[in-house]
Amino acid sequence: MPARPVDRCQRPWNKGLLIGQKKPLEPKHVWSIRVRLEIARSRRDLAIFNLAIDSKLRACDLVKLRLDNIYSGTNVRRRATIVQKKTGRPVQFELTEQSRSSVEAWLPMLRATGSRYLFPSRLHASPHISTRQYARLVHRWVESIALEPAFYGTHSMRRTKAAQIYRKTGNLRAVQLLLGHTKLESTVRYLGIEVDDALNIAEQIEL
Repeated sequence: MPARPVDRCQRPWNKGLLIGQKKPLEPKHVWSIRVRLEIARSRRDLAIFNLAIDSKLRACDLVKLRLDNIYSGTNVRRRATIVQKKTGRPVQFELTEQSRSSVEAWLPMLRATGSRYLFPSRLHASPHISTRQYARLVHRWVESIALEPAFYGTHSMRRTKAAQIYRKTGNLRAVQLLLGHTKLESTVRYLGIEVDDALNIAEQIEL
């Protein structure tokens, strides 16, 4: 039977849509998870969690962070730059005191592994944790504070700080730069901005 010809003009059903978009964490959620990780003395997980919030990186970029990405000499940098896997473009991010402290606490155990990656895998087949392992961690974190895991994922970590910046400033351009989006429209879709949000911003401006 001859193969069915491909209709190259047919629009994919999910083109331009964010299917199953995950919720960002609220500040109270971030605080609760952080406290639980600190009490449990989960130094690696606390470093991953804090860096995920600050960096706003995609999972594929976060798991591949190297020591030389965030260290300058013997100190953790206040700002770092990486090249995004998806776009091939550089993006900068800040490292707050929370992130710097947790990375420094994780460093002694990390050095024992001899890995150049910040979060090495325990499996010999991979030099760093996988995005699937990271997703399992996020699932565990949200479940630990009684959130519904189905509503959250690794993109929740990427969206959390970006959503707060937008809520407090309304500055889409700043969020676009921080997320490393090439188009402002992508940022609008990513944040799930509605007409009411746009009107609220407009109402604050008087000419």
